[in-house]
Amino acid sequence: MTQVRNDIRNIAIIAHVDHGKTTLVDGMLKQAKVFRETQNVGERIMDSNDLERERGITILAKNTAVNWGGVKINIVDTPGHADFGGEVERVLNMVDGALLLIDAVEGPMPQTRFVLRKALGLGLRVIVVINKVDRPFARPDEALNETFDLFIELGANDHQAEFPVVYAIGLVGKAGYAPAGLHSDLTPLFETILKEIPAPAVDTEEAARLLVTTLEYDNYKGQIGVGRLATGKLRRGQQVVRITPHGERISGKIEYLFTFANLTKQETDEATAGDIVAFGGFSDLHISDTIADSIVTEGLPPISVEEPTVRMTFAVNTSPMAGREGKTGWGTSRRLRQRLYEETRSNVALRVADGESADKFIVSGRGELHLGILIETMRREGYEFEISKPEVIYREDPETGETLEPIEEVHIEAADNVVGTVVEMLGRRRGIMIDMRSENGTTYVKYLVPTRGMLGFRPHFMRATSGMGQVHSLHHGYDPLAGEIPARQFGSLVAAEPGVATAYAMVSLQQRGSFFIEPGVEVYEGMVVGEHIRAGDLDLNVAKAKHLTNHRGKPSETVDGLNAPRDLSLDDWIEFMADDELLEVTPSSLRLRKRILNSEERLKDRKRREKLLEKA
Repeated sequence: MTQVRNDIRNIAIIAHVDHGKTTLVDGMLKQAKVFRETQNVGERIMDSNDLERERGITILAKNTAVNWGGVKINIVDTPGHADFGGEVERVLNMVDGALLLIDAVEGPMPQTRFVLRKALGLGLRVIVVINKVDRPFARPDEALNETFDLFIELGANDHQAEFPVVYAIGLVGKAGYAPAGLHSDLTPLFETILKEIPAPAVDTEEAARLLVTTLEYDNYKGQIGVGRLATGKLRRGQQVVRITPHGERISGKIEYLFTFANLTKQETDEATAGDIVAFGGFSDLHISDTIADSIVTEGLPPISVEEPTVRMTFAVNTSPMAGREGKTGWGTSRRLRQRLYEETRSNVALRVADGESADKFIVSGRGELHLGILIETMRREGYEFEISKPEVIYREDPETGETLEPIEEVHIEAADNVVGTVVEMLGRRRGIMIDMRSENGTTYVKYLVPTRGMLGFRPHFMRATSGMGQVHSLHHGYDPLAGEIPARQFGSLVAAEPGVATAYAMVSLQQRGSFFIEPGVEVYEGMVVGEHIRAGDLDLNVAKAKHLTNHRGKPSETVDGLNAPRDLSLDDWIEFMADDELLEVTPSSLRLRKRILNSEERLKDRKRREKLLEKA
């Protein structure tokens, strides 16, 4: 018998990156009296891991719950960056409605379109929150009109298009029904959630069924699954069956059962359909598995996510410095393979396949940032490995047999005086402009650009705009190959001899380009130590020392006149890499190297490839 649970609401918070999702959740937690009055909790409470706090973005979707007026509100905070869209796609299965945050200055942005399309497709009730109405140049009315146009463009039905609107300043925890009449707290937002988000309608008499949406790990309780209980009741100690998306059935028992309350999980003896719960008891658990009563024969529909567009090769580190800096035994192919395949259990947008040899693995994801976060995470865990330059994943048209490549919808914000440079850069990368407008000294440009044209684009864009521009991209679709795209403009400075870099050698060589290393750093033959000022690579000896004579003692080396080295982050290294280079990743170092370390062997290989191209 179906009944409506008026004591629960399940919502997700969705928005473009940096539109204030996590900050708004902070305000909701504080006003729901989750913390003591005197407790110092800081900012972005839900961004709990180090990478999220360092980068200022949400990477993993997270659950929390607050109580307002006797109603439990389960809240799922989601990422805003397009590369982590897989997180958004899977958690929307757990909720009945969504808060769509829109920046009062920027209006709907690329990721807004992506997450809203998913929410509307699932039939969710959407509450629009126009956030940051106190910003200079805030235009809440125009932002609301643009949002309505987006709803219509994405095919919202009449009920969805008549969405409720709340205005807010998430940073100070204020909300209201008009931009100029905000309350002193978020009460209007909570009231709108209780009024507009439908309470879950469930059948508690049916057999229990739950779709695993998120995975966690507890050092004491083992693998923890999270999902919304679709039907029936789950009890601690209950005998259940795990049904995989392929129909395989594995018997087990619910050892632990939790519901969410504030920022913690609370153990419970029984959970009823409509609530979001966590459970333990299965050592092997995957997203899209169905946990059900033993009498259930079919699992719930599995979660489907869009296919990856970019891939790179992960391999065992083969550099002369291999094995020095990672955890002992963590650089082997067996350990690396196990870690990568484990990642696919919770990261649904990631794909891993064995490579051409036993020590290589092909890892595919949504973009450079998606793969970069995985690399940084593994590096911090103590793994040591090497990666190749990212490349796009092509498709074949099933009707014509034509090769298709992924296309990005790119949104650019730049000052009016530099937009000409940006337009020229995107033109060289086969971009097609589809929209352009200027407001308050800022130009907004929309392009369709091949994904391979966007690889390595961001650092050049940031230099062209002096770090003040913004670029956002979103997967648009697949089109026929757009033609040749210029490769990296400058070559690499490559160490010709092994040894320790000296200031004596580097001072005389710095006119050849900019260095990535400083004196005293150990180098090996084939290691990339800087960027050349010309297109080709240049081999040079940065370990050359000043010769001693009988007439004078060894001079004290000085770094006077030596320019400071360029400090590249992991993202910068990935974007700088050339096709014939590999990035050596260890817990303490990032080193770029040539695939073929010996300069003579590299020259032979280049001539061989040139001959093959001439024959072709």
